[in-house]
Amino acid sequence: MTAPPNGRSLRRTLAATVSMALAAAGTLVAVALAPEAHAAGVPAPSPVGISGRGATVPFKEQEAEYAATNGTLIGPDRLYGHLPSEASGRQAVTLDAPGEYVEFTLTAPANAMSFRYSLPDNAAGTGRDAGIDLKINGNQLKSVPVTSKYGWYYGGYPFNNNPGDSNPHHFYDETRTLLGSTLPVGTKVRLQVSSTSASPTFTIDLADFEQVGAPIAKPSGALDVVSDFGADPTGAADSTAKIQAAVDAGKAQGKTVYIPQGTFQVRDHIVVDQVTLAGAGPWYSVLTGRDPVNRAKAVGVYGKYANQGGSRNVTLKDFAILGDIRERVDDDQVNAIGGALSNSTVDNVWMQHTKCGAWMDGPMDNFTIKNSRVLDQTADGVNFHMGVTNSTVTNTFVRNTGDDGLAMWAENIPNVKNKVTYNTVVLPILANNIVTYGGKDITISDNVMADTITNGGGLHVANRYPGVNSGQGTAVSGTTTAARNTLIRAGNNDYNWQFGVGAVWFSGLNEPLDATVNITDTEILDSSYAAIMNIEGATKGLHFENVRIDGAGTYALQIQAPGNASFTNVTATHIAQSNPIHNCVGSGFVITRGTGNSGWYADPPACTGNWPAPQWTNGGVPGGGTPPTDPPTDPPTDPPTDPTVNLAKNRPVTETSHTDVYPATKAVDGDANTYWESANNAFPQSVTVDLGAAKAVKRLVLKLPPAAAWATRTQTLSVLGSADNSTFTTLKPSAGYTFNPSSGNTATITLPGTATRYLRVTVTGNTGWPAAQLSELEAYTG
Repeated sequence: MTAPPNGRSLRRTLAATVSMALAAAGTLVAVALAPEAHAAGVPAPSPVGISGRGATVPFKEQEAEYAATNGTLIGPDRLYGHLPSEASGRQAVTLDAPGEYVEFTLTAPANAMSFRYSLPDNAAGTGRDAGIDLKINGNQLKSVPVTSKYGWYYGGYPFNNNPGDSNPHHFYDETRTLLGSTLPVGTKVRLQVSSTSASPTFTIDLADFEQVGAPIAKPSGALDVVSDFGADPTGAADSTAKIQAAVDAGKAQGKTVYIPQGTFQVRDHIVVDQVTLAGAGPWYSVLTGRDPVNRAKAVGVYGKYANQGGSRNVTLKDFAILGDIRERVDDDQVNAIGGALSNSTVDNVWMQHTKCGAWMDGPMDNFTIKNSRVLDQTADGVNFHMGVTNSTVTNTFVRNTGDDGLAMWAENIPNVKNKVTYNTVVLPILANNIVTYGGKDITISDNVMADTITNGGGLHVANRYPGVNSGQGTAVSGTTTAARNTLIRAGNNDYNWQFGVGAVWFSGLNEPLDATVNITDTEILDSSYAAIMNIEGATKGLHFENVRIDGAGTYALQIQAPGNASFTNVTATHIAQSNPIHNCVGSGFVITRGTGNSGWYADPPACTGNWPAPQWTNGGVPGGGTPPTDPPTDPPTDPPTDPTVNLAKNRPVTETSHTDVYPATKAVDGDANTYWESANNAFPQSVTVDLGAAKAVKRLVLKLPPAAAWATRTQTLSVLGSADNSTFTTLKPSAGYTFNPSSGNTATITLPGTATRYLRVTVTGNTGWPAAQLSELEAYTG
């Protein structure tokens, strides 16, 4: 099928253009481990298994950072573009030598596993293929193929596959394998490197173990795509036409169409209408494929488009759609499920390696996705787009989408009474975990949202994106209900705005958001920046009740637009900033305080003009669940650090002040042509870098821009260090250091190698300008 008219694409208006010079395997925060050790990961709440919230999944999840390993722990680290930042819990284990392994111990019987991993890209940007050994109780079972061809994107939105461009991201992928038999509790399941010839590193994030039932038999009277229509279950031949013929016959005869066990090559859309398409189970019946010539054609099961009348009374169940999409082209209709499907259900379908799991173009009504998995997409997990009404996504697990995890976008035609309930949405690489762009009487409840990566938050309600406005009835209206949600490590930096996005956030970009929005009985845990935020236009009608905020990297509330909100029984603890509210709109945002509030209110609020570097705790415990039960209590030991690596590059940094557009982040961005400049005539001034862990720093290299316009100058400065960012000791007494453009405008300072995490340079004088100035602060262990 060709794409419908009117350019119904996923195109976004943002462009993530942050420039980072990273190694092919990503920037690592490494902790070397002794052989046969446990990884000793920092305890961090898991998004899986929270009682009463999120998807009820068929697997038991284990994180590599708590498993037995002789590999290298990386993280925790939430900086976009760093390899650990895209791992679940922001931690993983890297294996980089033959014999290195991660070994999991089964906590429930299992005959199948999936695992999430990352390999480096290749020089051409097409990815590399390798294998990793799977051992059971020390005995070789098989070599499992792994690849990086579905990861590693570069540049600005909508991204490309050119490693020479900036901004590498989308590092991880997942694969699955059957274990041959049911393994009992206590079985040791090991992923072990046998060779690094195909890939220099293998980074393991987690493993999911499950007990897969026997294949589902053909329903009585059903049509069989193999025995009745000749589809090829080996995947060797193109079965598109034969499966389509079976589907058409099923509609005409009123019979279920059965996909038996096998892998079927499908190179275009299977168009369904008034039919049930059922498989033997998503581990057994697999649709896969892509046209070898026209790459805009690929496997997908679609209803007819709305302008063709749409489809109705369709059931899709018990099979997998495993695509081969390796790039993001927004105009290509290469989604697992699409078109318009009214009065229809998707049940127990596994969607992976397509552009979107399900991009539904309305108008359409009464559509449900349930009990499904959406993994490793280049764009959204699910998007209800343009006039989707009375439709639901429920009990579905979503991970590693390239854009919003679960989205509703009321472009030009109202979305009404849709529900997103009991889902677990983890690691959207861009944008939000769950969002409604416009929409009337929307429900987003009983979900778990975790580990937002960049340019978005966990839960977003907004009048944003084209076609969302009250004139067309598509703006947020009626009552939006967001109840009983848990958000963990949600929100992150927006590299266009250059400040953090809240875990829960609201926007009135197109027009003021003026409706009833109820956020109730919700946990907001360990937010990367602010817990709650509003921005753009105005936001009115927000009501927070029975909300627990535990941990925020910056503020409890980040107010950036006028509006109003009420708060009842809202508590906040472990907020990084001493003043928990940032509000520069003053009385333009009206707060009504009910009873039972604590920890989040201050009068006056902060309005500093500076965005503080976040402080991450990896804390907060979900009310219905527990953190990992058995991580080692001893902290990991600090390994020898490569003396040529600049430990300060792209690390969190704070300052006493800055002037104009010269913040301290420019002193650690790796670019000597950008610089930090403090307020003028206000010595002393300092800049403090968080190295992430205590490091034996022996050398600092301080730089000013190398341009000849910078005349020779001497800055008087001292160097201090701290373990806790509170008590500092002098590492180098105050002295004058000359910066001369003829010798590169650099100054090198030797230090005693005292272990320090927080490194501070304090400037008390500058002969060339009445302010502190640094274009780079570089820290080395040798």
